[in-house]
Amino acid sequence: MLPFDQPALILAPMEGVTDAPMREVQGASGAFTFAVSEFLRVSQTVPPKGVFLRHVPELKHGCRTANGLPVAVQILGGHAGRMAEAAVVAHKAGAAAIDINFGCPAPTVNRHDGGATLLKYPERIREIVRAVRDALPASVPVSAKLRLGWDSINAIHLNAEMATEGGAAWITIHARTRVAGYAPPVHWGSIGQVRERSTIPVVANGDIWTIEDFRQCREETGCRHFMIGRGALANPRLPMQIAFELGLTSIEPNVETVDWPAELMQLVEAMRRFPENSANRILCRVKQWLSMAAKFGDFGGFDAVKRASGLDELFERLEASVRVSRV
Repeated sequence: MLPFDQPALILAPMEGVTDAPMREVQGASGAFTFAVSEFLRVSQTVPPKGVFLRHVPELKHGCRTANGLPVAVQILGGHAGRMAEAAVVAHKAGAAAIDINFGCPAPTVNRHDGGATLLKYPERIREIVRAVRDALPASVPVSAKLRLGWDSINAIHLNAEMATEGGAAWITIHARTRVAGYAPPVHWGSIGQVRERSTIPVVANGDIWTIEDFRQCREETGCRHFMIGRGALANPRLPMQIAFELGLTSIEPNVETVDWPAELMQLVEAMRRFPENSANRILCRVKQWLSMAAKFGDFGGFDAVKRASGLDELFERLEASVRVSRV
């Protein structure tokens, strides 16, 4: 799925954020090479096929969004055997690529032997990746998402080596430790050190908010493959800017003010195609996006819309806020 001979821009998995409708919206521009699904947890039992199909509905359509963006299926867990079984179920459901989450910093996940807690046990990373790799056809790539370590940025060297020995086709590295969470600073240089020694592609991830951040990340890491998540929601123009700089598109990016009503309507329309999404759920997701844009980007109208009780009211307030900002 990852084009080894050319650069790539990947949409990050963010629990409760980059679900199927959001993946479709983010894929509309054509900036992303592929997306990774939110993780599906593999705990005491292996999720059946129906769970995978509900969690990643793109599996029913060649593991692509409605606009053609490929989606890799991410699984999370600490039991190598069950992770391998889950990968097989996912593949039979339609998964064309499997990503293993060794980076989730959520305390609940970590307390139950999942995500970043595995960073403390390098040999288990190799064991899990190898079990998943061996359970699947060679044509199905297996990748691993890592952080720099649990509490030390130097742990990434051994953990990356273990993932590679296990058979990972590529690794994605978030440039912080689990203890650091999402607090500054971000250590892009450490990703660069891994890339220099790695025999497989390395995807750089973490704190790419602006095109200037991207350029600095590329300089410090030397990477050709990048993953962004929160930055794409904070500034919907950023993916196209990065894609243009990577040579993934020849279309000059639009860097003008974001047309938030149009962006949000895409999400509303995408969510309405899934019957489980109630009007209130859609409203909450729209507010969630605007909240992220206000917190991490330059959207200044969140106070005007956050108490809207319905979509019509929210869009009315948003349009009014946009008009005021243009005066």
